[in-house]
Amino acid sequence: THVPPLPVPSERTLYTARWVLPISAPAMEDGAVLVSGDTIAWVGPAHAAGEEISAHGAEPVSVVALGDAVLLPGLVNAHSHLELTTLRGFLEGLDFREWLRTLTAVRRDLLTEADLLDASRVGIVEALRHGITTLADCTDSAMPLHAMRELGVRGIGYVELFGPDPAQRDESLSRLRARVELLRQQDTPLVRTGVSPHAPYTVSASLFRATATYALAERLPMAVHVAESAAETAFVCTGEGPFAERLRARGMAVAPQARSPVALLEATGVLAVRPLLIHAVRVDEADLQRIAHHGASIVHCPISNAKLGQGLAPLDRMQAHGIAVGLGTDSVASNDRMHLIDEARQAILAHAIRSGSPDSLSAHGALELATAGGAAALGLEAVVGTLEVGKAADLAAFPLDDATVHTVHDPAVTLVHALAGRAQATLVTVGGRVLVRGGQVLVDDPTWHVRQRETGARLRQWRQRGAP
Repeated sequence: THVPPLPVPSERTLYTARWVLPISAPAMEDGAVLVSGDTIAWVGPAHAAGEEISAHGAEPVSVVALGDAVLLPGLVNAHSHLELTTLRGFLEGLDFREWLRTLTAVRRDLLTEADLLDASRVGIVEALRHGITTLADCTDSAMPLHAMRELGVRGIGYVELFGPDPAQRDESLSRLRARVELLRQQDTPLVRTGVSPHAPYTVSASLFRATATYALAERLPMAVHVAESAAETAFVCTGEGPFAERLRARGMAVAPQARSPVALLEATGVLAVRPLLIHAVRVDEADLQRIAHHGASIVHCPISNAKLGQGLAPLDRMQAHGIAVGLGTDSVASNDRMHLIDEARQAILAHAIRSGSPDSLSAHGALELATAGGAAALGLEAVVGTLEVGKAADLAAFPLDDATVHTVHDPAVTLVHALAGRAQATLVTVGGRVLVRGGQVLVDDPTWHVRQRETGARLRQWRQRGAP
């Protein structure tokens, strides 16, 4: 496979745009961002750029005029499953238990590592096209880690861990340690390896406890799917429901474990790792107090939660407790899109439904979740998430010259509500490297897409043969 070379960042580049949205400061009309190597050197009004350029040395400066566009920090997708990109639209009409069962069977029996690598590459291309520069990805295969390093995006790859039977604990943990040790040798300043004990219904309490001890000792970032469904709550609190039935059918004993899934994570030491908690749809005040006390963070996935019928997460209460919250798309198998601007709009609408108040989450607030919020949730707030001097030059620009947009009263509102799912980035940089220019993803390769279509055809044939 041809691997496109990563573009080398220009020594100094001045980006100008009709609107600059630093996130940490109000929107700036006719603004500019000066990038020096891989770092933001200055943010301010375009008319003052000449003086600032002179103050920063005599090296030549490339000027990129983005025109009628909004320039903001690269978006942070705080939860994805890149390796599942092939399964877009493949799991429709299934309840959550059957959805998981079919997904597991397909991934295990039909998709090779080469398939999963191509899926991860194609998923990253889609992310870049929509202005996403950082991904927090949960993976069983570790192929997304390789793809992120290859294509030059920023991210954390959380290697998934499974083992609902306590008897599996030592074997599961040993296998995880061996994989993580190998993967961490390939870590870069952009991409780190983490761990993800999957969920309370796929990981025993003893394995949670052992993994937490391991992650703390090795200072590994951790992510956990938790409090996502009614079935999960029943499994943890009463030892009943579809997940319990499935494990009992496999000969495992199941009993009540805690008052809630979040309480189970606290009791097993997982919250002490300050993990990224994925979904947290079914949490109460006691759960949120636990999360806040331990300094854990949450990723909110409103579209996936809605599509799978899991409910509306209490975003307002999370924020009231001071918990760091980011936005995530989840996999395209449950969302169908890798589009964080669209996710921001859905977060606004879901928040309005839950609160009964329009604009209870503003467009600015939603974009903050998609940038600075996600960065804080991943522990990257000192590096990305806002346009500030000294932070990494991870940038995304979206055009505002859509035929339906005649006036822009507020660039955040226009981007999130008027453009939403149509918004495609004209420029994306990661650490100063230009990965999207003029709307074209520079690190794309058409052969990946061809092979993904072939893989999709193979999956459809499998289903037509009567596979579950």
